[in-house]
Amino acid sequence: MSPARRPTDNAVFGPLTGGSPEPTYGGVLSFMRRRYSRQIQGVDVVVWGVPFDAATSNRPGARFGPQAIRRASAILDGDPQYPFGLDPFERLTVVDWGDCALDYGRPASATEEIAAQAGEILASGAQLVTLGGDHSITLGLLRAHATLYGPLALVQFDAHQDTWHAKDATRIDHGSVTARAVAEGLVDPARSIQIGVRTVAPATCDLDVIDAYTFADIGVKGTVERIRQRVGSGAAYLSFDIDALDPAFAPGTGTPVAGGLTSREALTILRALGPIDWRGMDVVEVSPPYDHADITAIAASAIAMHYIGLLAERRRA
Repeated sequence: MSPARRPTDNAVFGPLTGGSPEPTYGGVLSFMRRRYSRQIQGVDVVVWGVPFDAATSNRPGARFGPQAIRRASAILDGDPQYPFGLDPFERLTVVDWGDCALDYGRPASATEEIAAQAGEILASGAQLVTLGGDHSITLGLLRAHATLYGPLALVQFDAHQDTWHAKDATRIDHGSVTARAVAEGLVDPARSIQIGVRTVAPATCDLDVIDAYTFADIGVKGTVERIRQRVGSGAAYLSFDIDALDPAFAPGTGTPVAGGLTSREALTILRALGPIDWRGMDVVEVSPPYDHADITAIAASAIAMHYIGLLAERRRA
């Protein structure tokens, strides 16, 4: 078939498996050109967006994060993915669900809606990769996953510990999500760890914390070893707040903090976490109004791709 007559709009008309041949600058945008579908029986991974930022404490805009991450991900599809050396969509069936349905006039109901809709997807047996949205959305996601898998090990990349307002169960706040998750028994703090922290919070909630200065001392290798030892062999959930990266690598976020990880350091750590028993992940706090040349969205799409790559590599093994 001549290049001019190749199928386009893989996100709508393409096959469920394999990469897309269409150019990165054209066509309907989904995450890495995966077909939009809600027929998910037998699907391995469902990507969806949660465009919610009513719980942010500083600069808004993360509601536009899912759109930006999908747009940035178009450059990734169609080739074997680095560093895995494979097309993950030859080994995994991955679809883009679209976005979580939320009523902007009822922000207090967002957590319950996210949990309910995520639970419906997880009931199919598929893994869920979530594009945020501010970090408050993780509470609903953890509720859905913990209902299915029990308390999870939380691996959280973040500039903040998110352990504020632990005793206020009515508060919707992207700075309290970890405290709430621990208080509700959704995560096992003895197996959970935070990486990249460079702010002061009222409590650790008994999680292990690798702050930015500690990371500078132990490096990527030491961080990987500490994560693996902490998490062990049980079910785990990855939550990646993009502000874990230094603002030089992720300017488009609501609460940037200087002194963070580089994108290469973060991706190198993720690459080494394949042996962990992952059950789901999110990448959150991408705020396109503060981004430049899609730097932040590109980093976020690479993080989600790396996670899918780990799943594909496990399938190959």
